[in-house]
Amino acid sequence: MSIDTQPKPLLNQYCFIIPCYNHGSTVFTVLKQIESYHLDCFLVDDGSDQKTAHHLQAITEPFSWVKLIRLNVNQGKGGAVMAGMLQAASLGYTHAIQIDADGQHNCHDITKLLDMSEQYPTQLISGQPIYDHSVPKHRLIARYITHFWVWVETLSLSIKDSMCGFRIYPLSQTISVLNKHKIGRRMDFDTEIMVRLYWQGTDSIFIPTNVIYPQGGISHFKAFKDNMLISWMHTKLFFGMLPRAISLIKRNKQNIPNKHWSQTEERKGLWGIKFILMLYKLCGRQCAQCIMLPVISYFWLTGRKQRHASHSYLNQIKQYYPQVPLVDRKKLTTFQHFYRFGDALLDKLASWRGDIKIDDLYYPDKKQCLDVIESKKGIILLGSHLGDLEMCRAIASLSHNITINALVFTHHAARFNQILKETNPQSTVNLIQVDTLGADTAILLKQKLDAGEWVAIVGDRTSPSQHQRVSEDAVVWANFLGKPAPFPKGPFILSAVLGAPIYLIWGLKPNGRLQFYFEHFSDRLELPRKERQQVLSTWVQKYADRLAHYCLISPLDWFNFYDFWQLTKPQKTNNKGNNDEK
Repeated sequence: MSIDTQPKPLLNQYCFIIPCYNHGSTVFTVLKQIESYHLDCFLVDDGSDQKTAHHLQAITEPFSWVKLIRLNVNQGKGGAVMAGMLQAASLGYTHAIQIDADGQHNCHDITKLLDMSEQYPTQLISGQPIYDHSVPKHRLIARYITHFWVWVETLSLSIKDSMCGFRIYPLSQTISVLNKHKIGRRMDFDTEIMVRLYWQGTDSIFIPTNVIYPQGGISHFKAFKDNMLISWMHTKLFFGMLPRAISLIKRNKQNIPNKHWSQTEERKGLWGIKFILMLYKLCGRQCAQCIMLPVISYFWLTGRKQRHASHSYLNQIKQYYPQVPLVDRKKLTTFQHFYRFGDALLDKLASWRGDIKIDDLYYPDKKQCLDVIESKKGIILLGSHLGDLEMCRAIASLSHNITINALVFTHHAARFNQILKETNPQSTVNLIQVDTLGADTAILLKQKLDAGEWVAIVGDRTSPSQHQRVSEDAVVWANFLGKPAPFPKGPFILSAVLGAPIYLIWGLKPNGRLQFYFEHFSDRLELPRKERQQVLSTWVQKYADRLAHYCLISPLDWFNFYDFWQLTKPQKTNNKGNNDEK
């Protein structure tokens, strides 16, 4: 997001716009809730019946700051909002706060939107709905479908919600769009105006806000008519995107800093995972895979840096192709690599639902694993981003009632934890989020091990704090697939401190069948002080060799979509929002 250099607008240049169609019973409450903001309000009566029109006239009389606009013929929500905008702009207002008349929006969050709008006055500020149980499920499904198409129409994931009618418009930019295009006047308005503003260069900023569907609330959504209008809108926007595709891609790739993996925002939303999970539950895996294909295709087309990293990795693999017995060389493509990543997501969901049983796996080390389970002793699982560690955790937890504590360095995994719990509330999911591998972490994990629980650590990614120092002291360089690669010291030093047996774990799918490998690594990793660096390098190289071995068994299961062989200097975000190298 670019930094807005425009001067802050005055608050008295803001106004409310409330479209109202037969909402006489709820609009008074909304007016009382926004009264404390001391801003003028345009209440647009969108051709309500006579009873509601008289009621609106009566309730607005005590409010001198409310200007009632009466449209003789119902024009739809979009038409009412546009009428309010044109009136506001003609009177000198610079920004319009759109809010619904039915009371579903949280008026307390208006302050958050105003603060953000003052900071970024030329951008559209929108609520990003957080729904409670009152939201109808069919509404959620419709929103998810619309979100997907908006991503396609903008070739960007920056628009997080295009249907929320709780937003602040910069009127100059918005009126410019209205003058150039015939915008939908009904339920298609909110989405179309946001997409066309984006095309024009106006970004959107989103503020999370609670949204409810009041009991007995009035909805004017006409299932057939409005769905047809929305479908036609997306058709227009899709074909409108095509001639803009090159400029949109260039715009989306501008000013993207070269970040460490931990500072790269996940290219998927929590709601997207929920949507796929919902399809999986309702329609089965085949239906979910049908939806997955266009989603993965989009990520593949727009993920230039990830695609480049995939290409570099696969080129390394092809140098060892005689040692890749289970994968056809023709399948070693970047698209197949991306597609396997999406397929792994479905495997995660299936495993936590209990749809994948331990007997469904190729499990050559089963006896060794069962012996460890029967010992009731805590162990360390040293994993990686090769394969599906989450699937291994799920099957072990659900099949053998083992508590596995996974150490994670980012908020992304913590958000995914929420999905896993929703998938199967009875499952044992325990993520321990840390920023550094310090003494506090070691004490906590030692308690888990002493209780007979297992601790899972990945050994192929450095922690964010280590990369902020970009210190050679934080990594050990080891040969990996023929090239020197940096591996973190932290997991190995921590394993030595904890003093527990270490096992390597891999969940792979090289030929369409899930394979579970459980391999002894060390009874106890010891690092004598005088020879610490040399011994540590030996253990890291041993880990790198096993990682390379399993990469050659199932190369498409490598899910590190960044330049693994090169340290990347991170970007630190300062208080002004721009990135400075540290």
